[in-house]
Amino acid sequence: MNAILQAAAPIAPATPAKWTVAEVEALYQMPFMDLMFRAQQVHREHFDASEIQRSTLLSVKTGGCSEDCGYCSQAARYDTGTGREPLMPLAEVVAAARVAMDKGASRFCMGAAWREPKDKDLEKVTEMIRAVKDLGMQTCVTLGMLKDGQAEQLKEAGLDYYNHNLDTDAEFYGEVITTHKHADRIDTLGQVREAGIKVCSGGIVGMGESRRNRAALIVQLANLNPPPESVPINNLVPVPGTPMAGVAPIDHFEFVRTIAAARIAMPASFVRLSAGRQAMPEEVQALCFLAGANSIFYGDRLLTTGNPEADSDEALFEKLGLRPI
Repeated sequence: MNAILQAAAPIAPATPAKWTVAEVEALYQMPFMDLMFRAQQVHREHFDASEIQRSTLLSVKTGGCSEDCGYCSQAARYDTGTGREPLMPLAEVVAAARVAMDKGASRFCMGAAWREPKDKDLEKVTEMIRAVKDLGMQTCVTLGMLKDGQAEQLKEAGLDYYNHNLDTDAEFYGEVITTHKHADRIDTLGQVREAGIKVCSGGIVGMGESRRNRAALIVQLANLNPPPESVPINNLVPVPGTPMAGVAPIDHFEFVRTIAAARIAMPASFVRLSAGRQAMPEEVQALCFLAGANSIFYGDRLLTTGNPEADSDEALFEKLGLRPI
């Protein structure tokens, strides 16, 4: 397997662009069958097309976030019915990880609704990382932006992946979030790379952005050096009480095109079919796998939103002849 999946390397400060927005837009404009064929070719050059990586996501600290992300149920300023909860006790996190592992998840992701973690909270999170690693699972956390030295602490605890999505491209970003900048997210990804942690970073589509915005997001991810090892592609789940509660859903075929474009632009990355999967018919999910998605979140919750039940996923995998890794 390509070495990019084996070790994290620092993001080079001056990397020539590998992809342009026009080139990725051209992928979107291909006839659908041609695009799917090309995505399958690229996918099979780097992966077994019948294998799917499964991760489970647990909210270890829910609600009360000071940020104004327009899609998020956990933003304190929006009335979404999501209460503010403290950091979960270590024993409860470990118990949840055991359940996830028993159900077939190979990676356990822990999310906390913070702008950035305080040092005292980070100490507790590193205990969680060590405990989950002791179970034999890969570990991932999403804690918001990081301060100097925090990525190194996470690496020392044995963290495998840090998730920090770009959400959308730099041009559309201000329509989604105003309490921090797109560049702040890039800075956090750089700190993660410098610490030697693998990067999990993707985005959300269906927030009212244009196809050009979607293409630009893929370009920004693909032109990181190296690209993220894991790329979650989320379909907006409109949450009542948030500014994006009434956004019209994206067309299913446009979503599949986004998966295919991400696969072609980032051939060695795991492309994860993430939030919004609960509302997708099985046939649409199958098209996403055909387009090159080879990772899912596994379990009935994604932080505060729903996800297909494990039994449903097992049934779909059996129909499609897919194997977990």
